[in-house]
Amino acid sequence: MPWDEAGMPALTRDLGSESLSEPAVAHASGGALVSQYEWRGACVVTARGSYDMDTITPLADTLKAAAKAYPKVIVEASGITFADSTLLNLLILTHRSGTLRVVAPSPQLRRLCEITGVDGLLAIRETVDDAAAS
Repeated sequence: MPWDEAGMPALTRDLGSESLSEPAVAHASGGALVSQYEWRGACVVTARGSYDMDTITPLADTLKAAAKAYPKVIVEASGITFADSTLLNLLILTHRSGTLRVVAPSPQLRRLCEITGVDGLLAIRETVDDAAAS
């Protein structure tokens, strides 16, 4: 499903094709934190905290812009403390729009992916270097 049909929040910032000289950071309610940087031609998005329908907007905006601007998007997910179907849907949409790698998902996110079968769809890697190389 294309981004525009998924009902995701509107893009609030366009990265264009410029590389990121320093990490960009976005905050959401509920302690969620999103930062991003460029690594080996990919956009690395670091997600920390809890993600549900009330806190997903900054991550959704960041992933949408990254998928448009970079050939590969890497989500570093070791700091995700809670995730529900909202995050899984976002990861699937990002996967459908380009090359996505999920790095070091937290135990909670890894278990959610296993239970739902999403781990068979998403490319999960142990390190950002592994993700960038694959």
